Amino acid sequence: MRGTRLTRRAAALGSAGALVTTTLIAGAVAAPSATADARHGQDRETRGAAITAARAAKAGIDWQDCPGDWGLEKPIQCGWVTVPLDYAKPYGKQIKLAVDRIGNTGTKGERQGSLIYNPGGPGASGLRFPRRVTTKNPLWTNVSKAYDFVGFDPRGVGHSAPISCVDPQEFVKAPKLDPVPGTEADKRAQRALAREYAEGCYERSGEMLPYMTTPNTVRDLDVIRAALGEKKLNFLGVSYGTYIAAVYGTMYPGHVRRMIADSVVNPSREKIWYEANLDQDVAFETRWKDWQDWVAKNDAVFHLGTTRAQVQAKWLELRDTAKRSPIGGLVGPAELISFFQSAPYYDSSWIPVATVFSKYVAGDTQALVDAAAPDLTDTAGNAASENGNAVYTAVECTDVKWPTSWKKWDRDNTRLHKNYPFMTWANAWLNLPCATWPVKQQTPVNVKSGKGLPPVLIVQSTRDAATPYDGGVELHKRFKGSRLITEKDAGSHGVTGLVNPCINERVDTYLLTGKVDAADVTCAPHATPKP
Repeated sequence: MRGTRLTRRAAALGSAGALVTTTLIAGAVAAPSATADARHGQDRETRGAAITAARAAKAGIDWQDCPGDWGLEKPIQCGWVTVPLDYAKPYGKQIKLAVDRIGNTGTKGERQGSLIYNPGGPGASGLRFPRRVTTKNPLWTNVSKAYDFVGFDPRGVGHSAPISCVDPQEFVKAPKLDPVPGTEADKRAQRALAREYAEGCYERSGEMLPYMTTPNTVRDLDVIRAALGEKKLNFLGVSYGTYIAAVYGTMYPGHVRRMIADSVVNPSREKIWYEANLDQDVAFETRWKDWQDWVAKNDAVFHLGTTRAQVQAKWLELRDTAKRSPIGGLVGPAELISFFQSAPYYDSSWIPVATVFSKYVAGDTQALVDAAAPDLTDTAGNAASENGNAVYTAVECTDVKWPTSWKKWDRDNTRLHKNYPFMTWANAWLNLPCATWPVKQQTPVNVKSGKGLPPVLIVQSTRDAATPYDGGVELHKRFKGSRLITEKDAGSHGVTGLVNPCINERVDTYLLTGKVDAADVTCAPHATPKP
């Protein structure tokens, strides 16, 4: 589900002054209704979230220049929002969430408030969002005139009480076991690693784990909204960020002003999270074949074959070579999948991945080692990767009850692997810690419309690998009055960041005016990469 590479888990998808409730700040925060309390069966958390939001609205955010090592240039500013680890205990242990912002570039009269962003994961940081202004990203010029761009590290991520499951340098060490098992002994080895990983999460981050859930991240988001002094939320969520949007829209429908869900996690309780990951395996295979077709069409550049079958044969040959003897001593099948999966994830990776592949086939193995092997000297990057994977695992495992029967996992993934071999087993092992998760697993929110929810704009490509198309359709059904923009015959993950005027203009119009089309819209695909 991550909006970032699977082994680093966007996308969509390998690793925590007392006020009473009567002092709610008028306009800045509204107490959820009693029916909402009953509906979610979370009376204490609901009350605790209201208390926390009121406190945050009163305190505001003390904006300062960002720390030098955060990589956020002026005039971006950084600050902190304090939330309880457990919303049932609003005066108990507190954690600090890192937030940043850049002011709107237009006039005071043009300003419409803050636009908060989440790029996915679970486990991805949103702090780079304001850089769309400092780097003058042309797609966001119009919107940035009206909005402050606000990013944050969700709980457990980055600078926000980060969690960990294993030593980061150990986490990135290579080569790892081949994800595709050849024997029952291979499966037993992977099962042992998954159990060990779950135990490591508890040993290193046990205090945080029970509270690493999507509903708590949603409560955090509402507290950030209050701390910003905003009566209502403007939110752009990509990949897993769309599930945050879906749950926020359900828990706080009257707090939403504008909301975009881009590349949508299927919000059905039946899909979150086990079935969603199986659906992902099928979609990844489809998009992997799309990339191979494109490589074959550009054989004059890449020399990897003129048909998909020829490109696939080269891939299998590379995989077999790496299995027999890891390339450069570091790149085995697991590392290859980690690198190559970015092609079905993002069109922007089509040329870089094909170029490295082409160089390898032409005899340049170093390019592949440089691209796919871990860099043990990059301790900060490795820590970020390990943290991202830890949060991914913690949220997905704690959000919902997972199957505990190995027979079920084995049967489902063996069946899928026959026709969808590219990602199936790698994805299975990534998620298997959830089968032996050491803290109580929750019941997911039943995503649906509530009183006051405005039209939500949903953007989805038909061939997305990380968040298959049905997810967008499902959210559209559940949110009455929503509009679905379908990018047909395209599959890059994260549509609002791509140049496609049919989509870009509608995103601008919605964020600037609140208007959506009278009916759902189908757009032609964005341009295919040209080598």
